[in-house]
Amino acid sequence: MRAWEVTTPGPIDTRPLRLVDRPRPSPGPGEALLKVSVCGVCRTDLHLAEGDLDPHRPRSVPGHEVVGRVERLGPGCRRLQVGQRVGAAWLAASCGRCRFCLAQRENLCLAPLFTGWDVDGGFAELMVAREDFLYLLPDSFDDVAVAPLLCAGIIGYRALRRAELPPRGRLGLYGFGGSAHLTAQVALAEGATVHVLTRSAADKALARELGAASVGDAFDRPPEPLDAAILFAPVGTLVPVALAALDRGGTLAVAGIHLSDIPVLNYQEHLFQERDLRSVTANTRTDGEEFLALADRIGVHATTTVYSFEAVDRALADLAHDRFNGAAVIQVA
Repeated sequence: MRAWEVTTPGPIDTRPLRLVDRPRPSPGPGEALLKVSVCGVCRTDLHLAEGDLDPHRPRSVPGHEVVGRVERLGPGCRRLQVGQRVGAAWLAASCGRCRFCLAQRENLCLAPLFTGWDVDGGFAELMVAREDFLYLLPDSFDDVAVAPLLCAGIIGYRALRRAELPPRGRLGLYGFGGSAHLTAQVALAEGATVHVLTRSAADKALARELGAASVGDAFDRPPEPLDAAILFAPVGTLVPVALAALDRGGTLAVAGIHLSDIPVLNYQEHLFQERDLRSVTANTRTDGEEFLALADRIGVHATTTVYSFEAVDRALADLAHDRFNGAAVIQVA
């Protein structure tokens, strides 16, 4: 089979990925072999390719917004059937035994595995995944439309819940890429007032189209105090900016797995009056199931740019240089 692997992590313009031929994988006990149809492109894939995240294994195959069909089941599989359409997301496995797993907080598992980091992902014609970590996908979404929901959507949903936005509250979104434009639709459907702060002219236009109450540059002050904010841009200098924009009792959730250094915070300006700063770490399967059901019910729509399988490296470069808005999706099959 053909697959894209990270050879030597480095700047994306140096082409750290290459397209190679690999042996056909086989599913082990409790695993499913997927014939990949499409795979979304996430900023985490870019962080892995460029070395912002240390590789967990050599020659890893990125891609964790995977849509495919079950081609073969390993021993002991009971949940799925050959031919079913399923989705694989960032969390590939949790131990099920640690104190966090036992408390239904598997996103904080002490021995997790992640798709495209610890196990090979969906920038390949075939991939293996644990049956119990695959999602059955709503029929209302085609393959391209549902792929970005599997990480950008799920993580945005968890970030929104972590931000504790009150009913009909005022939400600020810093950065407006693949995850934020899906999160905005959920917040708007739930009655929020959404303010978008981003540098990209195309993203600003999309935010207005989706119904944002205001749109400004990333370091601008929103026109009213915020009850909650989510930082999607991996830019640490935006943390004090977003905290300063919060009303009393507001919460800032940082949604990314990687963030550049945060400047020194001023307690009185940024944290006093019970402002909270929170991170978001992976997701639970319950998050994924809840979000996919919600997206189906309210009709979340992903703005997508489709790339051929041969153009994975170009898709990542375009993501790095903000050459598209919304989400990129690789057409594999």
